[in-house]
Amino acid sequence: MATPSEKVNENLNFRRFEEGDASWDSWDEKIFVEDTSHKCPTYIHKTPPCQGSCPSGHDIRGWLAIVRQQEKAPEGMDWKEYAFRRATDSNPFPSMMGRVCPAPCQDGCNRNEVEDFVGINSVEQFIGDNAIEAGLAFAAGADTGKKVAVVGGGPGGLAAAYQLRRMGHGVTVFEANEGLGGMMRYGIPGYRIPRDKLHSECQRIIDMGVEVRFKTRVGKDVSMEQVEKEFDAIIWAVGCQNARGLPVPGWEGAPNCVGGVAFLKAFNEERMKVTASKVICIGGGDTSIDVVSVARRLGHIEHTNPGERPETAIIDGYVAHDASVAAAAQGADVTLTSLFTRDKMFAAEHEITDALQEGVSILDGVMPLEVILDENGRATGLKVCDCTMDGMKPVPVEGTERVLEADLIVAAIGQSGDLGGLEALDNGRGMIDSDKFYQVPGKAGHFVVGDIIRPHLLTTAIGQASICAESVDKYLKGEELGKRPKVDVHHFSLLGKLHEAGLDPEQFNSKEGDLRGTASAKYAVHNFEDRSKSEVISHEDLFLGHFKYTPRNIRGEEVPTAEEVLGHFHERLKPLSEEATIAEAKRCMSCGMCFECDNCVVFCPQDAVFRVNKTESTTGRYVDTDYSRCIGCHICHDVCPTGYIQMGLGE
Repeated sequence: MATPSEKVNENLNFRRFEEGDASWDSWDEKIFVEDTSHKCPTYIHKTPPCQGSCPSGHDIRGWLAIVRQQEKAPEGMDWKEYAFRRATDSNPFPSMMGRVCPAPCQDGCNRNEVEDFVGINSVEQFIGDNAIEAGLAFAAGADTGKKVAVVGGGPGGLAAAYQLRRMGHGVTVFEANEGLGGMMRYGIPGYRIPRDKLHSECQRIIDMGVEVRFKTRVGKDVSMEQVEKEFDAIIWAVGCQNARGLPVPGWEGAPNCVGGVAFLKAFNEERMKVTASKVICIGGGDTSIDVVSVARRLGHIEHTNPGERPETAIIDGYVAHDASVAAAAQGADVTLTSLFTRDKMFAAEHEITDALQEGVSILDGVMPLEVILDENGRATGLKVCDCTMDGMKPVPVEGTERVLEADLIVAAIGQSGDLGGLEALDNGRGMIDSDKFYQVPGKAGHFVVGDIIRPHLLTTAIGQASICAESVDKYLKGEELGKRPKVDVHHFSLLGKLHEAGLDPEQFNSKEGDLRGTASAKYAVHNFEDRSKSEVISHEDLFLGHFKYTPRNIRGEEVPTAEEVLGHFHERLKPLSEEATIAEAKRCMSCGMCFECDNCVVFCPQDAVFRVNKTESTTGRYVDTDYSRCIGCHICHDVCPTGYIQMGLGE
C-alpha cells in the first residue's frame, strides 16, 4: 500500500547512502586502509546559498543564528540589536528589504530540498522594524578629511553614503527630488513600503553626518565640473527614471500613453488621485504589478474634465488632482498584458496572485501591435495578438488579433537613465559604464552604482554600493585595488568573532613556533579552513536526514478582494510575532557553519570529537578533534547536518 503524499511530506526520510551501497563511488573517496585512514575531519567554512544568491551579500546565516539564540551577543547588547548590527553590515534598509525584496535568497535556500525555504524576508522585517522602534542608530568612523559626492539619494546612493561614513569619509548627497529613497519612495506604493519606516531608515543614515542637497540636479542646477572641484570622488547613483516607450505605431505623441515609472511617481507624490476607466499596462515585471494594483485602488470618476484626466498629473509633474475627486471614484477596469506566459513572468509569483485577487485581468502570452487613436490623437485601444517566445523575441500567432479598449495605456517594459547635462558619462545607451570595482572607465575618481549601470533589484544597488565604497576608500588612500573574491559577499570572520569574544589567538613567534603546523599551540586556529570566498555549499554536502518536517511560519497578508480594493491603502504585510520570528530562524540549516547540534560528539565511536571548553568556545569553534584518537571512520562527516565537517586532513 502506497504511503499518502501528506505523510511523505511530514515524515521526511533523507539518506546519505542507498540500500546495498558497499563501496565508495570513486577512488578519491576511498578512505579506508584496513582499519585506519589517512583522512581525518577538518572544519570547513563555506558560503551558504542564501547568501550566495543575495545581491547585497547579506550574512543571512549569521543573523538567523543570532535570532534563533544560538550565536550570543557581546556582553551588554540585546540579541535584537546584535542581529540588526550583523544584518546592516551589508544592508542599511532591513525594514524595507524585508518587505519588498523578491528574495532570491529564499529561492536558493537549501531548505527547499527538505520541505520549504526559510522565511528570510519575514525575519529581516522583524529585525528592521524592531530597530526603528528601539531607536537604534548608526555610528560614523573617525574623520579622514576626504569628501565624496553621491549623486542620487535612492537605495544605491544612500547605501554608499552609509558605508563611506562608516569609513570616516565626508559625504554629500545630491538629490533631484524633495525626498530621499529613490524608487523606494517614488516607485513603490506606500501599502508595500510604509512611509514612516522608509523615513526612519533614510534618516538614520543622514544622522551619521551626511549632508543632503535636495532639489539639486547635477548637470542642470550644478555642473559636473563644479562637483569635481568640490569633492575628492563622485559616486553616480542617478537611477533610471525614464520609461521605455512601447515600440508600436501610435504610441509616440499620444497624451494618454505614459510610462510606468511616471505613473507610480505621480501616485506616490499624491498628485494623481484617480485613474482612467479602462487601464491597460504592458509589462510582466514588478513595476507593472504595482501599476495595475495602484490603478485598481484609485479607480476612476465619470465625466471628467480635461484637467482631471490622469495623464495631466502624470506628464506635467506639477499638476495635481483635487483631493475631492477621489471621493466620487468608481472601480477601474484594469488589464495587464505580458509577452510571457504567467509561469515565466518576471514578477514574483505571490505578487501576480495578489493582483488577480484584487481584480486585475492578466493576459499572458500576448504582444502589442498598435495603439488605436481617435481623431484627436488620443489612444482608445490597444491592438494585440497572441504570441510565442523565441528566446526574448515574440513571434505573433496569426489570426489572433483583437483590440482592447483603453482610456490610459501604461508601458512598464523597461527603464533608461536621464543623463541630460552629463553626456560625458553616457555610454550611448542612456547608461553609465562600470568596471568590476564600480569605477567609471577612463574617468579617475568617478564611480557608479545602481540601475544606471543596468536596471535590476533594489538589493542589487545596495550590494554594488558596498563594493563601490571599498573602491572609493582605496582610491582616496592611494591604494591599489586588489582582486575581488570569487564569492563576493559580507563573509563571517572567525578571527573577528574570536576578537569580539576576547579569544584572540596569541602572537606568533617564528623563533619558537613550529612552521610546519600545530595541533596545540594557541597562536593558530586549529582544524579550521575558510573557503567561503571561493565556495558555496550545496545541499548535497548536508545531512538532510537530521531535519524534521517543520512548516514555515508565514506572515499574514491583507490583500483585498476585487470588491474591497477601491480605496484600500492599508499595509499589505503583517509582521511575525517575536516568538514566530525565533521559530522561523530555527528552521535555518546553517549551511556551511556549525550550529552546535552535538551529532559529531554523540556519534564518534572513539570519543575523538569533543566540545571546546566553554571559556574558549564561540561560533565556529564549538567542537574540536583529538587526532591521536581519530581513526578516520567518517561518521562525524556523515552525521554533520550543515556540511561543516569534511574529511581531508592528512590527505
